[in-house]
Amino acid sequence: MDQSKLIELFHQGHCTNAYEVFGAHVTREGTPGVRFTVYAPHARNVSVVGSFTNWDEHHVRMERTDFNGVWSVFIPGVEEWASYKYRIEGRTGDFIYKSDPYAFYSETRPENASKVYNLKNIRWSDRNWMNKRTKNFDRPLNIYEVYAGGWKKNGEFPYTYPMMEENLLPYVKEHGFTHIELMPLSEYPFDGSWGYQASGYYSVTSRYGNPTEFAHFVNACHKEGIGIIMDMVPVHFVKDAFGLRYFDGEPLYEYRDRYDAESQWGTMNFDLWNEEVRSFLMSAAAFWCDIYHIDGIRIDAVANLIYWGGNRDRGTNEGSIAFMKRMNYYLNKDYPGVMLIAEDSSDFAKVTASTLDGGLGFDYKWDLGWMNDTLKYYENDPIYRYHIHNKLTFSMAYFYSERFLLPLSHDENVHGKKTIVDRMWGDYDAKFAQVRNLYAYMFAHPGKKLNFMGNEIASFREFDETKQLDWFLLDYPRHDAFLRYFTDLNKIYASHPCLYKNDYGNGNGFRWIDADNAKQSIYSFYREDEKEYLVCILNMMPQSYENYDILVPAAGTYTEILNSEKDIYDGCNMCNFEPVKAWSFKTADGKEAYKITIRIAPWSAVWFTCRKSTKRVNKTERKTK
Repeated sequence: MDQSKLIELFHQGHCTNAYEVFGAHVTREGTPGVRFTVYAPHARNVSVVGSFTNWDEHHVRMERTDFNGVWSVFIPGVEEWASYKYRIEGRTGDFIYKSDPYAFYSETRPENASKVYNLKNIRWSDRNWMNKRTKNFDRPLNIYEVYAGGWKKNGEFPYTYPMMEENLLPYVKEHGFTHIELMPLSEYPFDGSWGYQASGYYSVTSRYGNPTEFAHFVNACHKEGIGIIMDMVPVHFVKDAFGLRYFDGEPLYEYRDRYDAESQWGTMNFDLWNEEVRSFLMSAAAFWCDIYHIDGIRIDAVANLIYWGGNRDRGTNEGSIAFMKRMNYYLNKDYPGVMLIAEDSSDFAKVTASTLDGGLGFDYKWDLGWMNDTLKYYENDPIYRYHIHNKLTFSMAYFYSERFLLPLSHDENVHGKKTIVDRMWGDYDAKFAQVRNLYAYMFAHPGKKLNFMGNEIASFREFDETKQLDWFLLDYPRHDAFLRYFTDLNKIYASHPCLYKNDYGNGNGFRWIDADNAKQSIYSFYREDEKEYLVCILNMMPQSYENYDILVPAAGTYTEILNSEKDIYDGCNMCNFEPVKAWSFKTADGKEAYKITIRIAPWSAVWFTCRKSTKRVNKTERKTK
């Protein structure tokens, strides 16, 4: 695209590739050097300083190239890896030093200068993956959420991108996950923010390596059939002096009104009514899809984009909503295989509806209602579960209103909430039995899945960004058995299309068998596709049953494929070892129905499958048809 046209779109708020002009671009043709371009409309003058100017001893003045505040200069002889900042003279005559908002790489904290990096040197060999990827509506989607600095450490230091490629990638593949979701990797100064208070929206954090190493990791994941999802935070940004706050001496990226500019997290809210800010953030999202072949973008704190300050009482932020619709429209158009995921705690309608139908245009929405209701149920003393039986049935009353994704994320493992296993009611034995039950329920329930690292090993320690996961837990048989259970569950999920093909749409893939057995606290339902029924029974009490009759959807033979109380999972081994044939009976209205008689262990979750009969058509019938 012509540069002048691109800048015109940038000012109009419709640019999704601003990074092709702004930032530091290395040129090898003609005179070698770097062209620097920045947006600073309130500045009197802007200069470039850096390692190539001996910093404050010399600076190179930039030229204002348009009336709207774009500044640019070509500096010959500057090479890749050089450090730099912009020296900005505000309208008051004060000088401030700022990192490049469009920097492709940055110094490692606590340093904060930008670094010249030539992204054109990145090479890819993932064409087959890129050509075949989809939004996974009818495919298995089983996400492993990772904080890159805390999965594993090399001594005191977190794993680098090459180490993740060597260790995280095979681990994820071995244990049956389909995607890795990385908590924000856009550059950020404070480890304790976990990346959610960003300073460099185009700069992959230097904590773990450089852009080429990160791209190599993504490429390797794709070659092994693993997708990569990135967290992005377009709500707010860190207020550190070197960053976007008062970028050219005045509010530029943030709201001018202080009440709207200051966020609840001690950061600055983006002014999403500002067209140039919209172009900045839309281009940042597109940048990760374009440059790093990212397969999904998860947008953080969408409720704070929908409502002013996330407060429904203040009303909807129409400028912010318009931004989301515009961003999602362009991303869906330009990157049709990239998933757009909303972390939204509100009940705002049509979050996953198309922008052409008046929706926000996301592909998935985190089902935080399901998460809250489910964990509250499992935390509750079984004596009182009779009174909250609907906690586990309510989700299906609204499930088809959006395309929901079921998350047990990092947010459920921090801030004194306890980890997932520790939130289960009861003693050590009861906690493990119920957490196995919980995951069988989660994976049988419609909707794609997400689990935070450590959930799969039943970690009891809350997430701490300064420490790696407690891998020593796998030396204990119970935790090792739980990882085996989790792995088997992941792989069974991926190998039975009835568990994912019909997640959304008209609801044909899910039916309750008995949603109302509050007296015994036993739930039963089934999933189906054109080839198979999968029946799920959940016993939420410590009672067992040797001969329990359960309705099934059709005649046939039902085979147990999962039992959370199997001995290899550290259970009591009260299983159904032989296939069970359904028997027929007449209902009160004279219709034929079917049941199976099974064993149900305390706290157990059991899955049975039955292949649907395929009636053969004889030659005479075939000719008639």
